[in-house]
Amino acid sequence: MGIFSLAELQEAIAQDPEQWRPLVFTNGCFDLIHAGHVRYLQAAKELGRALVVGVNSDESVRSLKPARGGLPPRPIMPEQQRAEVIAALRPVDGVVIFAEPTAIALIRALQPQVYVKGGDYQTGALPEAPIVRAYGGQIVLIPIEVNCSTTAIIERILGRSPDSFHHDISVGGTSPPYNDKKML
Repeated sequence: MGIFSLAELQEAIAQDPEQWRPLVFTNGCFDLIHAGHVRYLQAAKELGRALVVGVNSDESVRSLKPARGGLPPRPIMPEQQRAEVIAALRPVDGVVIFAEPTAIALIRALQPQVYVKGGDYQTGALPEAPIVRAYGGQIVLIPIEVNCSTTAIIERILGRSPDSFHHDISVGGTSPPYNDKKML
């Protein structure tokens, strides 16, 4: 459906709740999309009717992932391109770019039934968790299926790391089962 402003997304949901609810929401930088991102979003979509992805703005990525260790500054791809790529993925129903370091404002505004993060997070460490719980939403941590990260890709491009992540991606056209989600 595309890239929305928060106001446009709220209006779309209000006008057609049957299309959007139950709403699943996740957020992240999504710089240099890889198979781990795709599988994560596929698993998130299975938890509701619509999946909305909050994409961190360039400025918020710079504050969350400062340049260090000789790596180039992040993000590699500008926010509009990152949002466009995420919006083009089959499981994604809407994308909203946000400038804050957390998704608290988006979650307050959208009140998704399910808030999803990767299995590398802990619920207690999520600043969004108290807000989700306050309105009765559910938090789901999805295990990481592909041993890959944007940082690992950058390191590989720079010739600083082995190509280990290539061996962890199964080939064959089918997604792995996602029945081991941690529901909290």
